[in-house]
Amino acid sequence: TGPAGAGKTTALLQVGRACHLAHIRRHGAAATAGHVPVAYVLVPPAASAKTLATEFARYLGIPIAAGMSQAQITNSVCHTYTTAGVQLVMIDEIHRLNPRTTTGAQSADLIKDLTERIGATFVYAGIDVTTTPLFTGVRGAQLAGRASLVDCAAFPARLGDSEPFRDLVKAMETALDLRHHRPGTLPPLAPYLHERTAGRIGSLARLIRQAAVTALLDGTERITKTTLDAVRLDHLAEQHYQPRARPRSRNTSTP
Repeated sequence: TGPAGAGKTTALLQVGRACHLAHIRRHGAAATAGHVPVAYVLVPPAASAKTLATEFARYLGIPIAAGMSQAQITNSVCHTYTTAGVQLVMIDEIHRLNPRTTTGAQSADLIKDLTERIGATFVYAGIDVTTTPLFTGVRGAQLAGRASLVDCAAFPARLGDSEPFRDLVKAMETALDLRHHRPGTLPPLAPYLHERTAGRIGSLARLIRQAAVTALLDGTERITKTTLDAVRLDHLAEQHYQPRARPRSRNTSTP
């Protein structure tokens, strides 16, 4: 849970990637053929139990006939997920569920049933879930009693003796595949990048990704501060960022 742009989806997908790679290392690529250790489901707006169950089915390509009931879809999902060896189920945009409504209550009940019938770890991500009805009432208590809360916030520029935001920038730079980019260029720009993105991992990822795309298109294949300055970010980040005006040089000449 956390505010918009805090990097919840990015963190969620990174957890899924780590789980998938660990599964391959443990069992080998050949032994994992036909296995799907990780599933990712996005909660649709105003989701009913049937539409949510259909999203679970769609991820693994489970065929759904028009006349199938929710129970039939759920049974098919549980059987296929178990057969495929799903170990981690990631459910994003969980704040869209409102257990106080009829459809939201049915969707919350579906998720509870899936957690009991599928032998996997369930991880949820959503915007400020503690301020939504998601954790309130009888059904909210069922979810709250089964989940540990991880607060996601903007990355601090400095935390004690460490610099987590600089470490994040360094990690993102190592993932770049630009021929002429010199490693170690971006970490010194961490203070500027933190001010530009307000420490939000989503804004930072968007900034570096767009700068990399620009570098590929113009043929330079390297990221500089000039490249970063030219990228227009999301409205939230642009509202926060106020470029510092350069000090005007004092003219000491006499007429």
